Amino acid sequence: MKKRLILFVTLTTLCLRLHAQDYISLVPSLTNSPGTIKDKTNLSFEAGRQWDVFSVGADIGKTSMAKVVGMDTTVYMEIRPNLNIFQQGKFTNTLTTGIGFIFNAKENFLTELTSGIEYAYTPLIHFNIYFGQYYYSGLSSASTTTFFGLSIMKYFKPFNSKALITNGAK
Repeated sequence: MKKRLILFVTLTTLCLRLHAQDYISLVPSLTNSPGTIKDKTNLSFEAGRQWDVFSVGADIGKTSMAKVVGMDTTVYMEIRPNLNIFQQGKFTNTLTTGIGFIFNAKENFLTELTSGIEYAYTPLIHFNIYFGQYYYSGLSSASTTTFFGLSIMKYFKPFNSKALITNGAK
């Protein structure tokens, strides 16, 4: 766990060293995988930087909040680039891709494709309703699951979202 924490802090520090706007985000979601609500619940924490329409975050989380018996195969780390596609007023359509690693799992390679609608509640607090797919693969098997969630972003300085396409209406 110590090595994972050091790696996460290093990735986050590299991400945050560039000249842009820092943010942190709590990222809970529910998947359509089999099992109880705890089995289906994902929770992660992301720290990153935003530049105009592009951001990148370093993420650490768990693919399931169910009680672990034996070796924990739910902890993952991921890099998430994000692009703001369209904006109207306080709403922004986002597209996120991700690539990561799940520790101790058979299907340890993780990729993600997510779309969301971000709402700028204030220049410091943004909410994002998102949905997408996780793709897991390993040496001899692969699987996929869809998910839905609501993230809460906290910027350290006031930030007004920008997008590739903007409707001037406020």
